[in-house]
Amino acid sequence: MADDSAPSALYLLLCLLLVASSLFGMRMPIGKAAKIVLAWVAIFGVGFALFAFRSDFSSLGNKLRDEAFGASTVEGAGGELRIPMQEDGHFWVDARVNSAPVRFLVDSGASVTTISRKVADAARIETGMRVAEVETANGTVRMRPARAERLQMGPIRLSDVAVLVAEQEGLNVLGMNTLSSLEGWGVQGRTLVLQP
Repeated sequence: MADDSAPSALYLLLCLLLVASSLFGMRMPIGKAAKIVLAWVAIFGVGFALFAFRSDFSSLGNKLRDEAFGASTVEGAGGELRIPMQEDGHFWVDARVNSAPVRFLVDSGASVTTISRKVADAARIETGMRVAEVETANGTVRMRPARAERLQMGPIRLSDVAVLVAEQEGLNVLGMNTLSSLEGWGVQGRTLVLQP
């Protein structure tokens, strides 16, 4: 046993002796005393587990709330939108492009907001013949530039938003062109705040 753990082991032994002597002093039957000790161990064990896994319980609570109410965002004062960080460490926001629902990954590293072909078709967004080659984390991707008449995220409504249309499914990214059109945006703890 290391020298620095000796005082804490001695302290624990003294606490156990104090509890044991108080139980013997009350002349309580051993069976009843054992039940009381086990009840207190269980109470402290549950308390310790709640404290140790508090962030996991918080994430679980957020997920249950989102599933129950279908909301991944919270509207704040002044029409701001507060987006909690998800379990994967990213910020996701439910939005509408024109009238089509879409779930965006908020990515400040992306220059332009990107939507998949499926979302573009549902939103009736026309693309021209021009093709842009865009450098992404996964390499160069060919996309078609277009414009969305409306983009809505909670109380925030934007019009005439430049978008890139990707042929890949699930490539829906809210980029810097959209973020920079807002009054302000930033991360506060585990919450992304968008100000209209």
